[in-house]
Formats: sequence, C-alpha cells, structure tokens
Amino acid sequence: MTTDLRPDPSEGGSRPDERLLRRGTGLAGALTIGLGSILGTGVFVSLALAAQPAGEALPLAILFAALLAGANGLSAAQLAALMPVSGGSYEYGRRLLSPMAGFTAGWLFLCAKTASAAAAAIGLAAYLGTLLGVDPLAVRWWPPLAVGLITAAALAGLRRSQALNSLLVGSTLLSLVLFVAGAATLPALPDAAIASAAAPAGIAQATALVFVAFTGYGRIATMGEEVLRPERTIPRAVLLTLTVALLLYLAVAWSALRLAGPVGLASSVAAAGAASAAGPTPPLARLLLEAGWPWGSWIVALGASLALAGVLLNLILGLSRVWLAMGRRGDMPTGLAALDAAGTSPRTAVLLSGALAALLSLSGRLELTWGFSAFTVLGYYAITNLCVLRLEPQQRRFPVVLAWLGLISCLLLAFQVPAEAWRSGLAVLGLGLLWRWGYHGFRRGPTP
Repeated sequence: MTTDLRPDPSEGGSRPDERLLRRGTGLAGALTIGLGSILGTGVFVSLALAAQPAGEALPLAILFAALLAGANGLSAAQLAALMPVSGGSYEYGRRLLSPMAGFTAGWLFLCAKTASAAAAAIGLAAYLGTLLGVDPLAVRWWPPLAVGLITAAALAGLRRSQALNSLLVGSTLLSLVLFVAGAATLPALPDAAIASAAAPAGIAQATALVFVAFTGYGRIATMGEEVLRPERTIPRAVLLTLTVALLLYLAVAWSALRLAGPVGLASSVAAAGAASAAGPTPPLARLLLEAGWPWGSWIVALGASLALAGVLLNLILGLSRVWLAMGRRGDMPTGLAALDAAGTSPRTAVLLSGALAALLSLSGRLELTWGFSAFTVLGYYAITNLCVLRLEPQQRRFPVVLAWLGLISCLLLAFQVPAEAWRSGLAVLGLGLLWRWGYHGFRRGPTP
C-alpha cells in the first residue's frame, strides 16, 4: 500500500510552501546515494576507531553492525514505502506514535547526522592535508571551509547533485580496490604480530561505532518524496546498498588487519583530544605509507577525500529534508519549509544544515563526535522500529521479528559507546525537548 501523504496543517503551524519535492530518482540513483553516504567516514576512519575495542574480532563487529543495519534498514524502508514523504522517522513517529515521539526521532536524527557531517569534514581535512603535504596543525579552518563548499553544491538540489555523487562514489570504489590490493601484497608491519583479543563489551562498542557508518542507507529513506516508485525502489536500494557496503567493509578490514594488525590499525588514528585541530592522521593512507608504498598512499588519500566529500554532500541533503519536514509541522521555524522556485531544494534548510555542521567541525574531536553520533542514531532507529511495531499486520512487508531485533539491539548498544558520548547525547536530547516546549509556548499554539 502506498499513501502519498502531505503534511496536515491541523497538526502543525502554517506552511509557507505547500509544494512537495519533485520525484526523479530511480534505483540506480538511490543506490548511488546510499553508497555515497556509507563509503566514506566509516570505511576510511571508523574502522580504525573500532579496531581498538574490537581487536582481532573487528570483522565480527562489522558483520554484527551490518545485520543490525539490515534489520533497521528494512524497518525504515517499509515505512518510507508506506509514507513516501521527506523527514523519515520524524514523520513516521508523529503519525504512528505521537507528535512528541516524532519530534524526538527528528531531533536525534539532526544531532546524529550533524555530528557525522562534522566528523566527515574533520576526516576530509586530514586526508586533504596528507594529500597536499600540509601540516594538519596549519589547516584548522579546512573542515568548515569544506562544509561550506559542499553546502553550495547541495543547494543545486538532489537531481543536480547526483552527477557529482556518482563521480565521488566511483572514485571511492577505485581507491578501496587499490588499498585492498596493496595491503594484500605488501609485507606486514611490525604491529601486525601483536595479538589483540576483545571482550564482548569491546565487540559491542565496536559494533555501535561501525553501525553509524552503515546507517548511510537512511539517506535513501529520508528522500522518499523524491524517489520514483518508492514502494519498490526504496527497499531494493537499501538491501543492495547494505550488501555492497558489507562486502567492501569486510575486504578493507581484512586487508588492514593483515597489514598492520588491530593494534597498528587502531594507532593509525589520533586519540580523542589530540593536538591536531584538523583531526587524526588518515588511517588507511598512513598504513600504506608506513608499508613503503607512498604513491599508493597518495591515491588512497585522494579517493578518501572524494569519498568524504560525497558523504558530506549526502548528509547535508538528508539533514535539510528533516529540517524541511519539521518546519512544515511547526516544530521548527516554518521558513525552513520553503523551497526554491524549481521545487528541487529547501534552500534555507540546506544552509542551516551546513552552518551547524561547520560549527561542530571546529572541535576537531573525531572520537567524541563519532561516539555522539552513534548514541543518537541508535536512539533514532529505536523509534523507527517502534513505528513498525505499530503498523497493522497487512501493512508490514517484512517479519515483525526484525523490528523487535532492531529495537532491542539499538537500546542495548546505545550505552556501549564511551560515557562522554552518551552523556552528551542525553544532554542534547534534553535541550531539544526543552526547545519544543518553549517554541510551542512562544507560538501560543497548543502542544500536540
């Protein structure tokens, strides 16, 4: 069943623009967007972050993260097919649970993906610094500058951004193939011989950290308003994206562990609070450089830079669609719902998404932003699964056990990230709920 649901004015504030975004994206475009959202910060940075708690069990953590992402992805896909509107679980939560639950989901998504965008910008600056031979300490302003340039590209709208996204995804795939080939043939580094086992808690933490990268498929669900035949395109694109991403992540992890071992891979990324304002030393490029393959390291750094640019582009696009939906509903200023003349881009929402990501990227703290993103995105998908559990049996496309699996896993893993990250997440969630209460009171409208 497909219901093309428009926002209901009775449930929110007045809307300055009642038009829906145009549909024009097919399966190939959705797959490219999904891969562009996943094959970036996760594979080039987060594998090194997850290697420390996971040790030699890193491939197992990747597999667990992919299975969890699959369960959550199918929950998001069937909701997006049923309600093909912008906003993702913000809209689903409002319609199936309560306006407060919907706001919580939307706020958590905004927090998670803004942190992910900041992490992508920090990683992009680090890889660009390596690529150009610039001291990372000298490029403090590169992350917000990168966000600004990508935001300008996002203003063109989804269809015009797809050509750039396809180029970035293709470049990413080539650089990952090169890394796997090089790491499989180069002599192992000294750290590769150091054994590093992991406790179940370490594997759980690594699973949560890697899961953030796999949730790039959520970008497909949030653009339900722009996809052709969403009831067929979105579930297929989600499954294809996760399958391709899993195979690539496992290949890269196996190659990195073979070359440097879990200790060497973990040490290739700077610790939280490092002195570098531009972020960590790029992990995969550094491994090839230490193994004596400088030109291979340079090519991987180039591919990583393009990949992270693609992730940043897709995150800005996804964030803007949730700001758009919340503006339509009156949970945020209604000016965020305004579209450009062609009806292809919510310009104000895009600009706000970029500005917030740029500000957060100035922190330079990759591990904290990534852990914060993990906590908030797990909370977001817990609400997504709750929405599926509220569907009528005839409305579900997949077994209900998948929603239960996703819900329980999200709740358990959310507090496996570093304590500083989940405490920050709870604090920001509290601020969001306080904003909703204050904003609705300011507008003198009844809080739904």
